[in-house]
Amino acid sequence: MSARDALAVPADDFQLLVGTLPEPLQAAVRQLPPGEVLEVVMDLGRPPEARLTGRVMRLSDSPITRKDLEHVLAQVGTVSEDNRAGIERTLHRVSAIRNRQGKVVGLTLRVGRAIFGTIDMLKDLIASGLNILLLGRPGVGKTTKLREVARVLSDDIGKRVMVVDTSNEIGGDGDIPHPGIGGARRMQVSRPDRQHDVMIEAVENHMPEAIIVDEIGTSAEASAARTIAERGVQLVATAHGNTLENLVLNPTLSDLVGGVHTVTLSDEEARRRRTQKTISERRAPPTFDVVVEMVSRDEVLVHRDTAQAVDRLLAGENVGGERRQLVEGQMEVKEEPESVAPLPTTRPSRPIRPGRATPPGRAEAPSHEPVSAAARREPGLRQGTTRIYAHAASRDLLERVLRDIGADARVVGRLENADVVLTLRSRANDPKLRKIAEKTGARVLAIKRNSSSEMRRVLRDIFLIAEGVDEEQVREAVLEAEHAIQRVLSESVVVPLAPRPPRLRKLQHRLVSRYHLETVSHGSEPQRHLIIYPLGALVDMPRGHDHELEAEEEGAGGLV
Repeated sequence: MSARDALAVPADDFQLLVGTLPEPLQAAVRQLPPGEVLEVVMDLGRPPEARLTGRVMRLSDSPITRKDLEHVLAQVGTVSEDNRAGIERTLHRVSAIRNRQGKVVGLTLRVGRAIFGTIDMLKDLIASGLNILLLGRPGVGKTTKLREVARVLSDDIGKRVMVVDTSNEIGGDGDIPHPGIGGARRMQVSRPDRQHDVMIEAVENHMPEAIIVDEIGTSAEASAARTIAERGVQLVATAHGNTLENLVLNPTLSDLVGGVHTVTLSDEEARRRRTQKTISERRAPPTFDVVVEMVSRDEVLVHRDTAQAVDRLLAGENVGGERRQLVEGQMEVKEEPESVAPLPTTRPSRPIRPGRATPPGRAEAPSHEPVSAAARREPGLRQGTTRIYAHAASRDLLERVLRDIGADARVVGRLENADVVLTLRSRANDPKLRKIAEKTGARVLAIKRNSSSEMRRVLRDIFLIAEGVDEEQVREAVLEAEHAIQRVLSESVVVPLAPRPPRLRKLQHRLVSRYHLETVSHGSEPQRHLIIYPLGALVDMPRGHDHELEAEEEGAGGLV
């Protein structure tokens, strides 16, 4: 146990828990180091025990009697329907075990701690505004971290925070919450089965910017969590399960990470993927953007992109992640190995996205960096799943179009978290939208009307999708264009591309146009090809040039 942990529970606070015990046990517990005591266990007819970090100690050879149990129950608050009670203004918890007649035959007195600095490993994620789910076995410190999250969000970041405290574990027993949650407000839950109602009530009645929930365990609570996330409120919660795989396999809670459904492939598609005809796929965008597996109190495994991690898991691949450890007070970060991305899930008859991650990016000004470097600087060209926010546009329709075209993207509920914003042309100049987009670097795309054809046209363009073209040909054309752009930008030379069919030339032109370079089509079919010119270069315009790629037949629209 670190020195920091040893100081986490003030001596007087710990003595309040000790004071609830029968007199002989009080003397035995006071001889133990307070910082190492995790809980005291009292079972009828058995000797009492103290569970410390890494060891168990017997407190007495005399077995516990009913009188001993009644003595403790008389000192603590009312035992609720979930068989838990507390000590007012502390974080300690007393849990009861009952027999078939409802009488208490055992007690577990757990020491509650408010440890400052316990989320140092996760502070960058907490401040990002993303929805975060903490997983881990009992006793690993999930609630302790959740309590510190509430304090940091309210006191350090200045958000309006509401804690939904079902068993008074986060904010302590009594009407006045423990100082460990800082300035966060707390809503107590009258019965455990009402937690999902109180979650929704917190959003509708109290205008929080962040909600903290401990132990999401039912389908109703999972549904309430999705509702909160879709309303633009940051959600930080814990759930039952040790790992992401546990959660995906849990039919009650799998919706938190997108859910799973079974898909039957055609014979041709199954051969192309080299899989069975019946496979499992993620059903919807995850409620939580980030999943944190708590390995121990000082070690976590972070999945920064839940959707991508779940897709890898369902494809039978190594999930990967970012392992963070506290070593002598310093955080060490190590990337977990992961295999290559799974094969695309779209059929050949559908639009095919290039295998390399080339989602949309801002192109307001020309770049003179290599393509790969420029991509790293563009929020929309980041590796991984692109996050899209529907502003004054139908979210449900957007999700259907994204699934249909096979784009590696998901719809998010907060404008601040988006890489791309899809909005109606009439709402594109919304001051709030523009202000946040300028701050975050998100790309704003405008459509004429709320229709699938409009969304499909704009999204197909920014995701470099060529319909009805073999995946390998698309990948080859994109890679060729990227290498050519890099040469043009770095060497200021004219670079011709290989002959391509019209659809692939159109795709290459879309990519080149993001860097404000000039492209011209040369030759006749099937040898017709693009030539890329540096910015400001004298372009050799061939006779009969039709600039086929600048006049797409679908009409105006797009970046605004």
